[in-house]
Amino acid sequence: MTSFMEVDIRPATPADRPTIERLWLMFRHDLSEFDTAAEPQLPNPDGSFRSERVDAAFGGGGEDWAPYLFLRGERPVGFAFVRGLSGPTRVLNSFFVVRGMRRGGVGLRAVTEVVARHPGHWEIAFQDANPGAVAFWRRVGEDLAPGEWSEERRPVPGRADLPPDVWISFRYGKAAEA
Repeated sequence: MTSFMEVDIRPATPADRPTIERLWLMFRHDLSEFDTAAEPQLPNPDGSFRSERVDAAFGGGGEDWAPYLFLRGERPVGFAFVRGLSGPTRVLNSFFVVRGMRRGGVGLRAVTEVVARHPGHWEIAFQDANPGAVAFWRRVGEDLAPGEWSEERRPVPGRADLPPDVWISFRYGKAAEA
């Protein structure tokens, strides 16, 4: 098991974008296993996946987004994108930890540090078809807001062909008390 103490979670800079773009390919590849659409999400002809979230996190979404990079020494091990910073609800839009660093506390530590940087109301979506995500995000809800988090299923906007997403909601930090 890898020690989570060896990982640095920090805001990503424009210089980190190529690294996160490579991690994004792994993230999208992992998610393709749980695709429930009639047509699987395959890579584009050039081997890339759609990347509008990467674009938004690195400036295309304005000041409303914040990208984070997770590092073990100089090696990238994951990332997170937060959106909704200017509104009442923050959304953990994308979250990824490379397989070799999973199940050692890295994910829980990373999400806790990211959420702590933006106190207030939070929402995180995942899919029922991904059992690892189901267990992980329910644990996050209970660890960050014991007994005070909720879960609901919401239709995917504009995609009646997909099963609903599962959303957890909770409040965290000082802004949660206001």
